[in-house]
Amino acid sequence: MRRFIFVTGGAGFIGSNIVARLAEDRGLDVVVCDWLGSVEDGKWRNIAKHPIGDFTAPEDSFAWLARHGHEVEAVIHMGAVSSTTEPDADRIVQSNFVLSRDLWRWCAEHRRRFIYASSAATYGAGELGFDDDNAPEALARLRPLNAYGWSKAAFDVFAVREAARGAAPPQWTGLKFFNVYGPNEDHKGAMKSVAAQIWPDVAHGRSVNLFKSYRPDYADGGQLRDFVYVRDVADVVQWLIQRPDVSGVFNLGSGRARSFGELAEAVFAAVGAEPRINYVPMPQALRERYQYFTEARLDRLRAAGYEGQFTSLEDGVGDYVRRFLSQSDPYL
Repeated sequence: MRRFIFVTGGAGFIGSNIVARLAEDRGLDVVVCDWLGSVEDGKWRNIAKHPIGDFTAPEDSFAWLARHGHEVEAVIHMGAVSSTTEPDADRIVQSNFVLSRDLWRWCAEHRRRFIYASSAATYGAGELGFDDDNAPEALARLRPLNAYGWSKAAFDVFAVREAARGAAPPQWTGLKFFNVYGPNEDHKGAMKSVAAQIWPDVAHGRSVNLFKSYRPDYADGGQLRDFVYVRDVADVVQWLIQRPDVSGVFNLGSGRARSFGELAEAVFAAVGAEPRINYVPMPQALRERYQYFTEARLDRLRAAGYEGQFTSLEDGVGDYVRRFLSQSDPYL
C-alpha cells in the first residue's frame, strides 16, 4: 500500500523545502498541491529536482483526497496567502482560515494527521511576549497587526477549541514560523527574505539599504528578528512526522533575535566583502505597525522532545549565499 503525504503549498518556499526533505524517504509518495503560475516565474523549479508521488491543483484537493484518502498518512498544510500587505480580506480568510478548517475536518473525520503553518505574525507588536501558550484565553488575547496575522491567529484559536471538544485529527500541530529564509523563495518577490532581497546588490559590489529606526532604543538597522533557516524548519517537520504523539501550537524560530544589520553583515561576509549599508526612511504606512523585536520561545517544543539544534545566522546565511544565491542554479 502506498504512503501518501499531502503537502499544500508544496511548490512554495517552505512547502518545497519540506517536499524535498520528505522525498528523501523512498517509502513515501509526496503529493504536491499548488499552483505553479507561468513558466517564467520559475516556481516549478522549486520541486523539479525531487520525485513526487502526484500533483494536484488546490481547487481539486478534496476530489483528490476522496480518491486516495485511504492511502494518505498526513496532510501538511503550508498553502496560504502569506503577504502581510494583501488588500483582499476575503481572499485571506478563504485561503488561511476556511481552507484550513475544511482540511482539519477532513483529517479529523478520516483520522489522518494534520500539520499546518501558523505564523509569528499572530503576536502582533509583541507587547504580550512570544510565549506559545495554547490556552484559549492566551491565544484570544493576541492582537495581530494585519489581516494575515489575524487569519492565522483565528485558526490557532479554532484548532485549540476543536481539540478541547474532542474533534481533532489524531495528530495536529500548528507551527508559528518566525522569519524564515533560505533557498526556493525567489518567486515570492517583495516578500522574499531580506537576505535574498539584498543579495543582488552585494553580488555586484553595491551598498544595500536597510530601514532607519523610529524608536530611540533601537539603532538604525538594529531592529531585531528571529531569523530561522528553512533547513531547520524542514528538520522540525520531519521530526513531527516521526512523532505522531506530538500535538499543539508551537513556535518555530531559532530562539535568538538578531538585527537586520547583523543579517546584512553576514551576507557580505559570505563573499568576503566589507559591509556597505545605507539607512533609508521607512514607508509612512509601516511606521505605526512595525515590529521592532521578535524572538521565539522554544520551551514547549523542547518539552515535547525536540532536541535538534538551530543554525546560527552566520552559518545559515553563509550556506544560503554560497550554495544557492551565488549559483547559476539557486534551487534546492
